[in-house]
Amino acid sequence: MQAIDIMTPKVVSVGLDAEVREIAQLLLDHRISAVPVVDDQRKVVGIVSEGDLMRRVKNEEHNGHSWWLSLFTGGKDAGDYVKSHGRKASEVMTPNPLTVEENTPLHTIARLLEKHHIKRVPVLREGKLVGIVSRANLLQGIANAAVAPTQSPADDRQIREAILKEVEHNAGVPTESISLIVDGGAVEIWGLVESPEQKQAVTVAAENVPGVSKVENHLGLMPRGVGFM
Repeated sequence: MQAIDIMTPKVVSVGLDAEVREIAQLLLDHRISAVPVVDDQRKVVGIVSEGDLMRRVKNEEHNGHSWWLSLFTGGKDAGDYVKSHGRKASEVMTPNPLTVEENTPLHTIARLLEKHHIKRVPVLREGKLVGIVSRANLLQGIANAAVAPTQSPADDRQIREAILKEVEHNAGVPTESISLIVDGGAVEIWGLVESPEQKQAVTVAAENVPGVSKVENHLGLMPRGVGFM
């Protein structure tokens, strides 16, 4: 299996001029812990994680109170401060992050994450961002790799793309927090959705795609009012 087989294809990303408040809200809304920063050609130039934001805070406190923490408490001064100073992704991001190509084997990705102590890696196709592989994606892929496929990886990839398209466009369920693995026509679904109805819709969408032999839906429900992971 390769990066393309396990990656989350619909990546939440930001531009170089995205403001810190906007980035923080994206992390909250999508319950993710980092976003790639891309230029106008979709080339990855950096990544902004929770750690980047918190390290920025550590060095810059205002009147003894962190403006980052105040973003979520409705602090009036913090909001005005962020707007007036215009903090940008280009200022807080980790530049030149590690990336992998879509055909990178899982064992290579595993070694990269372990060696560099990172939680995720952007996936590129011809230098442009097409997905992201997290530790969770990788573990799910490794668990499935032990099962010999009954059809070609290309067929599985077509099934995977068809399911994601059906879920996103017809079932009306966002795919940013969903991870799909297809192996020999058997589908495993992981991640988070907002309701039991969305979970059932994802199952139905997968079952209706030609070539699917089995569907295991492990989706959980997003906790209400809980911050990003």
